[in-house]
Amino acid sequence: MDGWLAIILLTLVGLVLIYLELIFVPGTTILGLLGLALTGIGIYMAYERHGVTSGSIVLVASLLVTVIALVWSFRSNSWSKFSLKEQIRSKVNEHYTVDLRINMKGLAVSDLKPIGKAEFNNKAYEVTSHGHLIESGTEVEIIRLSGNKIIVESINT
Repeated sequence: MDGWLAIILLTLVGLVLIYLELIFVPGTTILGLLGLALTGIGIYMAYERHGVTSGSIVLVASLLVTVIALVWSFRSNSWSKFSLKEQIRSKVNEHYTVDLRINMKGLAVSDLKPIGKAEFNNKAYEVTSHGHLIESGTEVEIIRLSGNKIIVESINT
């Protein structure tokens, strides 16, 4: 039993750390790298202390345990417990322009260079001009609504 307990423990703890990293902390993190290192050290120790045959047995056993664990986890559908099943169907600012219409008049509350703020019905919106400066305090009119993008131009033009 010369060193076998250490080899088995290192290899198994390493494999468990790799599985924990896969399940709970996706990505290459310290947990997965530590697990890989411990498993590698266990396999190396088996080769170093007990020869090629024993080392190969530990290597094949580690690979076999890994394959069995992965096949079992996929067949038992255990990965679905960790997967996201809901979809976000709403959008940010989905109703942002619902109260606005073309030809509506408002007031630029900041300089539009070409993007700035304008107020319509006592509510401030982010608006865009056609590339020219519109100074704060200038009366503006909505000329186009494209999704949540509000295009305005100065009425004093």
